[in-house]
Amino acid sequence: MDMKYKRNFCIVAHIDHGKSTLSDRLIQKAKIIDDRKMMNQILDNMDIERERGITIKSQAVTIPYHAKDGHDYELNFVDTPGHVDFSYEVSRAIASCEGALLLIDATQGVESQTVSNMYMALEHDLTIVPVINKIDLASADIESCKSQIDKELGLDPEDSLPVSAKTGEGIDDLLEAIVTKFPAPSGDPEGKSSALIFDCHYDPYRGVIVHVRIMNGRFKTGQQIKMMSTQTQYKVEQCGIFKINYEETGLLEAGDVGYIISGLKTVSDVKVGDTITTVENGVDQPLPGFKEVKPVVYSSIYPMDSNDYEELKDSMEKLKLNDASLVYEKDNSLALGNGFRCGFLGLLHLEIIQERLERDFDQAVIFTAPSVRYKLKLTSGEETYIDNPSEYPQGRIAEAEEPYIKASVITPAEYLGSIMNLCTEKRGMQTNMQYLDTKRVELTYEMPLAEVLFDFYDKLKSYSRGYASFDYEVIGFRPTELVKVDILLNGKNVDALSLLTFKQNAVERSKKVCERLKGEISRQQFKVAIQGAIGSQIIARETVNPVRKDVLAKCYGGDITRKRKLLEKQKEGKKRMKMIGDVELPQSAFLAVLKEKEE
Repeated sequence: MDMKYKRNFCIVAHIDHGKSTLSDRLIQKAKIIDDRKMMNQILDNMDIERERGITIKSQAVTIPYHAKDGHDYELNFVDTPGHVDFSYEVSRAIASCEGALLLIDATQGVESQTVSNMYMALEHDLTIVPVINKIDLASADIESCKSQIDKELGLDPEDSLPVSAKTGEGIDDLLEAIVTKFPAPSGDPEGKSSALIFDCHYDPYRGVIVHVRIMNGRFKTGQQIKMMSTQTQYKVEQCGIFKINYEETGLLEAGDVGYIISGLKTVSDVKVGDTITTVENGVDQPLPGFKEVKPVVYSSIYPMDSNDYEELKDSMEKLKLNDASLVYEKDNSLALGNGFRCGFLGLLHLEIIQERLERDFDQAVIFTAPSVRYKLKLTSGEETYIDNPSEYPQGRIAEAEEPYIKASVITPAEYLGSIMNLCTEKRGMQTNMQYLDTKRVELTYEMPLAEVLFDFYDKLKSYSRGYASFDYEVIGFRPTELVKVDILLNGKNVDALSLLTFKQNAVERSKKVCERLKGEISRQQFKVAIQGAIGSQIIARETVNPVRKDVLAKCYGGDITRKRKLLEKQKEGKKRMKMIGDVELPQSAFLAVLKEKEE
């Protein structure tokens, strides 16, 4: 097909503004799948996505469209996630397109992720068409949305298209707008071949399947291709386009979005953002890839059974292939054995990785408490970064800095007070506040990332009854007072439970951990002390009382000294037990401590 009849675009929006439903309608309209096989969220093919009702992986699809000008078009589109934790997925999807449909919920208006996704699309010079979705709802306010598109996004509200992805109203006009407003892809089918890898995944039968956007030239079955970063060569076994399933075409030309299977077996050979070229008609310079992703939350993963370490290692490699934003290295702990230290883009990302390891790869794993990366200046003058409490250089720190974020919260005005209190409680400094319209306010705060990790998001949602939206970007390091809190069981340090925290939060955090452990550790024959300590100073304590036998049952009446003697004898025995007794920490105790939810 001629390049001028192709269109590549993506659908971006805030969480729950209807991206996946709109994708369903476009696919249904194109009739590339039988009505009996059609289901909601058809592109969300992971169980977790269906259960949670969110998109985690961006998915590409090619649909045919017969336009009013009488020509047949090929529309390649990518459905993207909305959560801030998966913005790296969005940035990669955007790099493979020329246009973006910016979806806005007619009942909610413009929200924080809407704005940041728009800027991301503008950075890649995409043509943006605003779409007002959910116009079938009784509470839809289209005029207010149009004024927000004008004021907050700086786009022309007259260009916006009202649609209802649920009922299918306005979809025909939308398809026409895609053909008329978005530019055709640039590139030369006769030029030197180059393709950008924007995603890939592992198939147990076919090896690694690479998702590519062809920039120039052609790729066909049987050709020898070369990966630019590793200079390794492979033969194309199959190539084609996505129509829900893989549809083999045998040829991909400039402007196409499709897949290549080339007998790649090892996961380490593929890098998202790499350039593929052909051996006989290759390019010398790779395409500009993607920005290296910077993790913000760190946690260690250990297998429940230390014999499963090798299996966990394989699973991590396969997961890394499918999720390019996961960063990990080897790690070990006295309490939990060998594992991995991982970097994530946020807490939801961490949770999803944990679920995918358990479900897709049948791994039983333990995650340690999440922490951020601190910058330390040592007394010797050198600078170092740490994110793991076990590497904390006690007594050698001259000054410490922690990462700060610029957080923007958009909330209905009636919840303003409680949300401002929450941000101040989390050490936030307000830098800006503006009324977007009569009902909604945007607050901008600078606050430590570590404060957002635990229960900030849950509290924000509960204080605003789910209406507030939150978006953040990391802005650099600021000075802080950092301490390491150790958790001791009967005077023995449990390294997997220690944590790095701001000095004034240390007492409260360690109290919480001790309380949770008290609920999880079963009673022993002797008294068990659970303590939180900074260095040698104890700052929190809980005690698990011993199980006692009633030694006085046989003494009724009689002298008190006889009872005393029996009690003292029992006490002596307990003391001896304590000296040789060891406390087993159940796996559930680790998990309970890491669940930082308010009871």
